[in-house]
Amino acid sequence: MEKSKSHLEKVVLNQESDNNIEEERRIIAEKILELVEKINESNEKLPFPGVHLEAYSEMKKTDDEYSGYTTPTDEIIERCEKEGIKVILSKDASNVFVLPAGSDDIEMDSIAPHQLAIDTVKNEDLAELIRLTKKRKLKFFKTSSK
Repeated sequence: MEKSKSHLEKVVLNQESDNNIEEERRIIAEKILELVEKINESNEKLPFPGVHLEAYSEMKKTDDEYSGYTTPTDEIIERCEKEGIKVILSKDASNVFVLPAGSDDIEMDSIAPHQLAIDTVKNEDLAELIRLTKKRKLKFFKTSSK
């Protein structure tokens, strides 16, 4: 029969787990920053890969709930298709945004990288950025549905 762990052992294990999670967050954040920098070094407009269906549905719900607070989803998508896209960081470099190439308005015109359809992306750095932002969102920011 296995002995149950002491309270101290449980605390130490939880602390180690928390440290591992924080380290993984830091590594992903560093990789994301490197990818954004690499994408922007080329100064090229990237073709818009589209938005995956689930993200589009969420964006449309947000349009309905908060009408007038941002540019409507279909308008942003249309502009991205016409202009191409660019990837930028927030001023404090804590968030990444995808914008139509002709916009600098993060608040009104942004799409989150994890919302992009990855299957049509030709730029490997953008594809990796999408993968990492999806991983970060799913792993670290998933909310429980109670």
